[in-house]
Amino acid sequence: MVVAVDRDPDAVAAARERLAQFEASGRFIAARANYAALDGVEVLAGTDFDGILLDLGVSSHQIDAPERGFSFRTGAPLDMRMDDDAVQDAADLLNAADGGTLGSIFRDFGDEPRAMRLAREIVRRRGTKRFRTSDDLVDAIRAVLGPRSGPPDFARLFQAVRIAVNDELSGLERALPALRERLVAGGTLVVVAYHSGEDRIVKNAFREWSATCVCPPRQPVCTCRGRPLGTTLTRRAVNASAHEVIQNPRARSARLRAWRSAE
Repeated sequence: MVVAVDRDPDAVAAARERLAQFEASGRFIAARANYAALDGVEVLAGTDFDGILLDLGVSSHQIDAPERGFSFRTGAPLDMRMDDDAVQDAADLLNAADGGTLGSIFRDFGDEPRAMRLAREIVRRRGTKRFRTSDDLVDAIRAVLGPRSGPPDFARLFQAVRIAVNDELSGLERALPALRERLVAGGTLVVVAYHSGEDRIVKNAFREWSATCVCPPRQPVCTCRGRPLGTTLTRRAVNASAHEVIQNPRARSARLRAWRSAE
């Protein structure tokens, strides 16, 4: 039996339509929920799993729907919300956040060396015209990064805004230990990440869970659990093959890691 969880009501509806025969036979359940807050999902109450797969980020369907505002296509609204539970959309964030907050978003989530310059440019521009569409943000990026900036820069910085709008990294940090506790003995947790920050969080969590001792290095006596919680199955992140990238170019940034709980 497979249980699917997604924040996006469109994704849940599409999955139920496609897998209707399995839902009818009791082998498939779809729930609209945030994977970082599953305790309140009634259908999952008291449920443990043999395997859990997290496919992070956004789907191609979301990116390809202009009205959702995930892409930098001309005229797309600055929305980027995965669901209606998000406190604010991308336009709200860009129009209201102070320069320091915006700079942190572009630096920490977008690995942008000129993050503070971009933040100041956004603050300056919104003083005369509010940010509403993708063009507004693209123009600000070009003003700071120069005319040679292009789609890779736009994609990276739009992604940074999306991560902030949906609280994605904090949600992942909360979700991982909670999902680990829902694994049966010997169960496997697999995570596919598309952002270096996501992958770093997963790598560090798996490393800590696989360690015998997590006490501070100079502590003379072990006071932690004193045993590994499981085993990391992937020494390094697994990337898509060249053949897969040719078939699906968006797979090029995917990094897969796996961990198995102790039996």
